[in-house]
Amino acid sequence: MIRRTNFLLAFSVYVCICRAKDTDNLYDVCPTDTTHKNVFINGYPCRNPAEITASDFKSSTLSKEGDTDNFQRSSTTLVTAAEFAGLNTLGLSVARTDLDIDGVVMPHAHPRASEMMFVGKGVLKAGFIDTKRQVFEKTLKEGDVFIVPRGLLHYTLNSGFELATVYSVLSSQNPGLLSISDAMFAPVFSDPMKELMKKLFSRSMFGMNQMKNVTLFR
Repeated sequence: MIRRTNFLLAFSVYVCICRAKDTDNLYDVCPTDTTHKNVFINGYPCRNPAEITASDFKSSTLSKEGDTDNFQRSSTTLVTAAEFAGLNTLGLSVARTDLDIDGVVMPHAHPRASEMMFVGKGVLKAGFIDTKRQVFEKTLKEGDVFIVPRGLLHYTLNSGFELATVYSVLSSQNPGLLSISDAMFAPVFSDPMKELMKKLFSRSMFGMNQMKNVTLFR
């Protein structure tokens, strides 16, 4: 009887964990209805089924290379259900990240989604940091896939000699973004601030050995 109770308890916990994701779809499809701007619900309202077309399920947003002419020498384009109507209620978002030579995506997290990265071009390093401050980092090449668990800090940097492109699928139609770089960085810095940030990242995030051939600041 005790074993049966323990099994039922464990099974219940497992079911609760598995359900901790976006709500399941109650319709075959539910493209976003953008006409209701003042309706606040957990997601987006569905379009009238009679008005749904094949165009609701196609997006060319990620076909365009991002602008990497910036401080981090990288660009990320995230497409959620707000921009791509066909994603509504499916629990998915997609993204494209372009990294110029020595480009970096600073540590950030998605509180509502895991992320699967697919390298379309180039060579880069990607990693995440768990709650025990252990770093899991790998060098990725074209065709490689890397998984980032939900809510964990992660980063990417171009370690090759050409533009790198990464496509991502996230397990939420609204994954959210928590970025520590927004609080630490600004478009213009004094030289002492740049050196301080460089030392902080080399010691705490990537390790001194992994920073020998990486330039974070121009």
